[in-house]
Amino acid sequence: MGKPKKQSSPNAIAQNRKARFDYHLEQFFEAGLSLQGWEVKALREGKGNLTESYVMLKEGEAFLFGARIEPLPTASTHSVPDPQRTRKLLLHRKELARLFSGVQKDGFTCVPVNLHWKRGLVKLDIALAKGKQKFDKRATERERDWKRQKQRLLRQH
Repeated sequence: MGKPKKQSSPNAIAQNRKARFDYHLEQFFEAGLSLQGWEVKALREGKGNLTESYVMLKEGEAFLFGARIEPLPTASTHSVPDPQRTRKLLLHRKELARLFSGVQKDGFTCVPVNLHWKRGLVKLDIALAKGKQKFDKRATERERDWKRQKQRLLRQH
């Protein structure tokens, strides 16, 4: 079976770790998700995945594409669950306007970062982000390796 994955907080469901590696995350927003019942049950079991997901803005609304929520075998018997269904993001009008202006004028992209529970509701942290160049990614990797080596040295002494 193996060890269960270590979560960063007890409220965390899924994280998009690649987002921090591929993008400079500038401004964060917390959005609600429009979910079906079987999706909430599956997320309670930790079956969410954000690795290949992205946020698309169209017609004054925001949608989450590519997020995978694996249905439980005991999920609804009267509906056919679609694990990669497009889900609507619930944001205030001012937040949507800020997202649209950032994406259209400033050349930012909208990236899902973290899926978590907040007072019994599923929330998604999204960020306005700029893509990193190859040298930025190398610098991030070098910094991460140095931190790892530093921890090893501290543990030995």
